[in-house]
Amino acid sequence: MKKEFENSYRYRVYYEHTDGGGVVYHSRYLNFFERARTDWLRERGIIQSVWQKEHNLVYVVTKAEIQYKKPARMDDALTVSCVMTKLRRASVEFYQEMHNQDGVLLATVTLTAACLYADSFAIRSIPQQLTEDLSQ
Repeated sequence: MKKEFENSYRYRVYYEHTDGGGVVYHSRYLNFFERARTDWLRERGIIQSVWQKEHNLVYVVTKAEIQYKKPARMDDALTVSCVMTKLRRASVEFYQEMHNQDGVLLATVTLTAACLYADSFAIRSIPQQLTEDLSQ
């Protein structure tokens, strides 16, 4: 799936991310993808802790479809790209790719995050200001 990426972020693989063989443990890929989405949001002025505290809003991942292509390894310099593909009334969809320093595609994820009230975890509409910020 070829996408036009708005932003890419670089992260290093450390020992803590790997299994005994020096390969990134499968669940850790989601950590790198989460980091890139958070950085993507921050670049748009969206600070998740502020929205939770001041607007009673959280985003919760409701679906993640990850495809592992090649192993990421200790000391790899990863580039994780992020693009918002859908903005719905109460959810956002992202597509992300992870490449190593040689440009080899390691993994992709298509992820949906729902907008919820922080105190009750009931679904809510995305506020207009947040919709505008996400659309930057």
